[in-house]
Amino acid sequence: MPSPNPDVNALKAKALQFRRDILETLELAGSGHPGGSLSAVEIFVTLYGQAMKHDPKNPHWEDRDRLVVSKGHVTPVVYVTLANFGYFPKEELKTFRKFGSRLQGHVHKKVPGVEFNTGSLGHGLSYSNGVALAARLKGKDFKTYCIMGDGEIQEGSVWEAAMSAAQYKLDNVCAIVDYNQVQENGLISEIKGLEPLVDKWKSFGWHVININGNDILSLLKAFEDFKATKGKPTVIIANTLKGKGVPFMELKSAWHGKAPNKEQLAEALKVVY
Repeated sequence: MPSPNPDVNALKAKALQFRRDILETLELAGSGHPGGSLSAVEIFVTLYGQAMKHDPKNPHWEDRDRLVVSKGHVTPVVYVTLANFGYFPKEELKTFRKFGSRLQGHVHKKVPGVEFNTGSLGHGLSYSNGVALAARLKGKDFKTYCIMGDGEIQEGSVWEAAMSAAQYKLDNVCAIVDYNQVQENGLISEIKGLEPLVDKWKSFGWHVININGNDILSLLKAFEDFKATKGKPTVIIANTLKGKGVPFMELKSAWHGKAPNKEQLAEALKVVY
């Protein structure tokens, strides 16, 4: 449950541990997505460590807040978060992407704590709208958070969902754009630029919060702002750094979907921040 007095230093320490766990999990698997996982660490730490109502001992608690990971290829940060918060044993991270393991390359609901199966991108916000409408019909006050990638929101389905959320005044929906500037094949700005992104979301009828998405204090304030906003959905544009915390991975599209080898892991663990 959210604490009235969050310990920011403890959350920062978790973020550092999560980065180490992500790198070690990827190296052991030999495949996976480090760049977008590392950029989103603070977002996950702040959601699970403070902002969301959730219960690892009861993942299907009816009144829990929901997190829809629409950019579902970032399973390293998803699974590391769930394991560290007690949804399944941390030892199971060693089975990541192994044959027969439930910890596969895209998130799916066989894993405790996962709300939404993700393969093709661009569908998470529509699903989140449906969950939020269901909450309204049931008279429930839980929130639905949806994490999307910046490359993902180049897809038209996202903007159809954005119109719907505003039309139905879904103030229990919080979209989070992990704006790390890099997609699989290069820079966002060179492939299909998103700017002016703040103005676009505002024109679609959303409450927009534009922050440093790798700063936990900024995230804490943004989630409180979302909870206080009524009559319209909220989007947090979280300006992050692809590969955040490992200097040789930062802003490099090559690390979108490539695991470090043993030598690269050793180098990364010396400098991770």
